[in-house]
Amino acid sequence: MMDRTEALSILHEYTKSESLRRHALAVEACVAKYAEKFGEDRNDWSVTALLHDFDYEIHPNAPEHPRDGEPILAAKGVAPHIRRAILSHANYSGVPRESLLEKTLFACDELAGFIGAVALVKPSKSLAEVDARSVRKKMKDKAFARSVSREDIVHGAAEMGVDLNEHITFCIEAMKARAGELGL
Repeated sequence: MMDRTEALSILHEYTKSESLRRHALAVEACVAKYAEKFGEDRNDWSVTALLHDFDYEIHPNAPEHPRDGEPILAAKGVAPHIRRAILSHANYSGVPRESLLEKTLFACDELAGFIGAVALVKPSKSLAEVDARSVRKKMKDKAFARSVSREDIVHGAAEMGVDLNEHITFCIEAMKARAGELGL
């Protein structure tokens, strides 16, 4: 069974961009916190979140990412259910989200990036000033963080069966707990 340290090693081997590494850590903060809430395996959920975009620099285009990264993870001994969750986080992969892990990864991916972007436009450039209201307000501004899919954020919460405002607040709090590591 792969642990968080091994997953970080793979992330660092394939991902040189600090912003992409921080994104993986932000998604991990949210996903791992949900693992605790749901009584799931925190290690598996952390590994999944850390590795979900590990191949983005070598496969930046759909459908290569994450499809072409999956065999790399298989060769490194990553469990099939983790690889499947990573495949399912891309709508275009054709892998439907069925497990709670798969749904949670999808729900946290775009949102974690968006929350980070909102923090960076605050005067303090920190999560301390971010709340669900400010995130929802920025979601209406189509020019802000335009590459982030608002539709995925909304659908992710719905797939998990959680209220969007509660989901946003939950992820903000999870990220605040690791703000230093995230540079926020």
